[in-house]
Amino acid sequence: MRKLIVSVFVSLDGVVQSPGGPAEDPGGEFRLGGWIVPYGDEAIGQHLHDLLSHPFELLLGRRTYDIFAPYWPRVPADSGSRAIADLFNSVPKHVATHRPDELDWQNSHALEGDPVDAIRTLLRQEGADLLTFGSGNLVRQLLAAGLIDELRLLIYPVLLGRGKRLFGEDALPSAFTLAHSAGTPGGVLITRYIRDGEVRTGSFDQAD
Repeated sequence: MRKLIVSVFVSLDGVVQSPGGPAEDPGGEFRLGGWIVPYGDEAIGQHLHDLLSHPFELLLGRRTYDIFAPYWPRVPADSGSRAIADLFNSVPKHVATHRPDELDWQNSHALEGDPVDAIRTLLRQEGADLLTFGSGNLVRQLLAAGLIDELRLLIYPVLLGRGKRLFGEDALPSAFTLAHSAGTPGGVLITRYIRDGEVRTGSFDQAD
């Protein structure tokens, strides 16, 4: 069986909305789009390189797909991002969408029926791991269903106060093990959490 890996940019207060620019998702009058941009550096680039060094297929929500689809096929040949573009353009892309007729990016496929059920079916198949970037609405559904095997969180040293958040109250209680963490010169914490069964509880009560 393949794994489902989620990579997300998140603020200290859990906001994931519009990290790369104001136009990504201005919903709810969110005015701080582009909050990751000042922190870009080689360490974050190396993290992305390492993440993409293993075989993968993309699993995307519709909003993230609509951001990626016009951009990656048009990356210039002499760009430093061309290697990533070649990967993204060539791999299969599974998209949670109600508009399957508009998936023009090569190798894109709409998930049929309920997206969570469709993803369960994909995970039971042989093949490369599924890799999700952003896609906050979809990720919240996956957290509620307990389908995420790894969380790759890039935690940025900002409080945004408002905006769409990664974790909702319907997330399935789950334990994770911290497999890796590293800080960047700009203060971004790069983490890798691996699912580790159910939440374990205890008590500090020393009474007999």
